[in-house]
Amino acid sequence: MNNNDPSYREQHRPSREFPTRAQYLEHELEILAPRRWRANLPFRDYRFEFEDWVPAMAATIGKIVMVAAIVGAFAGPLGLSSEFVIENARYEMIIAAVLFVILFSGFLIPTANLAGTHGPLIPMIPLIVASGGHPMALGILVGVFGLALALLRGGSLLARLTSDGVCGGLLLYLGFIGVIAQIKVLFSWADGFGMGHIAFIVVFATIVMYALLEHWRLRWLAIPLGCIMAACIALALGAPFEFTTEPGIPNMNPAYWWGEETGWQVGLPELHHFIAVAPFAILAVAMWSPDFLGHRIFQQLNYPPKARKALMNIDDTMRVASIRQLVGTTLGGGNLASSWGTFMVPAAIAKRPIPAGAVLTGVLCIVAAVWGYPMDLAVWPPVLSVALLVGVFLPLLEAGMQMTREGKTSQSAAIVVFSSALVNPVFGWSLTMLLDNMGFIGDRERGQGLCRLDRWVIPSVMFVGLCAVMLAIGMLPGIPAMLASFRVLD
Repeated sequence: MNNNDPSYREQHRPSREFPTRAQYLEHELEILAPRRWRANLPFRDYRFEFEDWVPAMAATIGKIVMVAAIVGAFAGPLGLSSEFVIENARYEMIIAAVLFVILFSGFLIPTANLAGTHGPLIPMIPLIVASGGHPMALGILVGVFGLALALLRGGSLLARLTSDGVCGGLLLYLGFIGVIAQIKVLFSWADGFGMGHIAFIVVFATIVMYALLEHWRLRWLAIPLGCIMAACIALALGAPFEFTTEPGIPNMNPAYWWGEETGWQVGLPELHHFIAVAPFAILAVAMWSPDFLGHRIFQQLNYPPKARKALMNIDDTMRVASIRQLVGTTLGGGNLASSWGTFMVPAAIAKRPIPAGAVLTGVLCIVAAVWGYPMDLAVWPPVLSVALLVGVFLPLLEAGMQMTREGKTSQSAAIVVFSSALVNPVFGWSLTMLLDNMGFIGDRERGQGLCRLDRWVIPSVMFVGLCAVMLAIGMLPGIPAMLASFRVLD
């Protein structure tokens, strides 16, 4: 921040001076002047508003679910119990809340989105374990590779080389597959106890509620209202539910978690463990760029044009996520970090900046981890699926449609969706970025305005390198893994 610029406190005006609440919130975004790597204090540099509770609630629900999913994906192949999964998830939430969510995003570096969980990597975890991978080795390498990319400012470079059409296509693809997946989860849950109609009623009520909130311009209330509505409908119709997680504090000793007979029961990793997980770690960090870019673009679509300083910084977010990964893994956590989507998407919809919501998210995560009972409610399928539907996937679909209205952008978006469906979003993003920047599709004038390095050298290296990694670990459909260490998967 320039010392001559007026501070946030000097420019702040009470909400009663604005004709509408939306205008007040937009003004708050426009006057935000974050101090990077210096203390940002409430009321001097930002304020708490009741809208901040929306992303905080959504982020806490998402955190419980995603961390439990990551740890559970490791625990299954390693033969660990469900009790271990809950305890490690609670441990991870306390680490994230105290050391990173509140300290970093809330006070020291409010230009960084919260360090969340790397959801797209979950399906690959059984492959990692089967190939001889070690959770600590994977976490350390993801942190090291991510920090290297952040220090070289690679995240912002790749964001600059990705056009609106490619971004819009990614948002459409991620939003669509997310909606389909959550609806399937709901019906699978309801069919499990012979009451499939509950899933239909919950989804139908969610559609009506979301449409009404859109009409009333109250979409930022979708997550809390949707969760309450889904829980009430499911309970009223006889869906089974009970609290099982009791209050308590998990074991805070890292030696316990990385013991040979305690915690993960795998001991400390050796060199061959790092070699086995290296390709997966490279791919995990490569997935960061489109994920981080999508979150920043979503902010831009919902924030006023003058709110540039309130936007998340991709490189700062990568630095925080990498440091969080290294520290969390060393302490014994099983989480794999990424940009926190279940926080950023609802925060952007509610027109709120990062720091205030980050502090409230940290507080709620600590309460949920220590209290225990909220974890049971958050992972209950009707609550979880509705929160993800209205808080993440439907907004992603809307943002993707908004970015692909023009014919030039729709061409690139279609190729992203097509190629992502063939392999995964990393393949679709890297291939379409190359084709788009070379002028084969999309806005050809944009491609002609790029230098040779940006137009085809960097995109080509990215695409070929990522394909080589995916080929090595067997992620290209119909082609077996090429590395000898992965033959166990054949």
